[in-house]
Amino acid sequence: MVLPLHDDAPLKYVRTPIVNWSLIAINIVVFLAVWGEYFGDPLTVTRGFGLIPAVLFGKAELARWIVTPGPEWTLLTSLFFHSGLGHLAGNMVFLYVFGDNVEDAMGSFRYLLFYLLCGVSAGLLFAMGAPFLITPLVGASGAISGVCAAFLLLYPRSSIFGLVAGVFPIHAPAFLFVGTWILFQLFNAFTDEQGHVGWWAHVGGIVAGLLLTPLFKRRSVRWFGPAPFKGPWEQ
Repeated sequence: MVLPLHDDAPLKYVRTPIVNWSLIAINIVVFLAVWGEYFGDPLTVTRGFGLIPAVLFGKAELARWIVTPGPEWTLLTSLFFHSGLGHLAGNMVFLYVFGDNVEDAMGSFRYLLFYLLCGVSAGLLFAMGAPFLITPLVGASGAISGVCAAFLLLYPRSSIFGLVAGVFPIHAPAFLFVGTWILFQLFNAFTDEQGHVGWWAHVGGIVAGLLLTPLFKRRSVRWFGPAPFKGPWEQ
């Protein structure tokens, strides 16, 4: 597992990535509210606002006493719920590192729309692959996968500093760091049939990110920037 900590891609257009910071804040507040039991049993709340494929496609129904915004809306609400602290932390670190640059390349409003569309696309692909599943899918991973795909297209030559297995430091070009992460998602989607991670949601987000980035980026933002990777031995 690789965990990014920092990148050297500069912000050019947006001084304060307000949308990216807001998304992180909303995810944290929702997590604290849900698992602090401000709205009742966390698992029940998650079941009402998480994406349940069987409910989305009308093959199952929630109990009437479970509060839900409606099956279609859970494609959005599920993006802001997380199953645990580790799940939240990992997603927010990825969003913090890569999201500000993607917001800079797209503009704040278009970035928000891009993020949500990637998340919805991720949920749809996951649900279509398991239409009878009654376990809720939650987490921002699908949307963040789209953000990672956009970063790969826009800043592949930037440097990423991070950790491997949570311990070993790594300094690598983004095309290698993010590219390896994407290959890992694809590998697990095809091989981890019994896992508890929505790998196909990640794949859906990646595909959406690759397809939507050309439509959402600023015209002035170049592809495959910004500067060649320099190894730790270079000045």
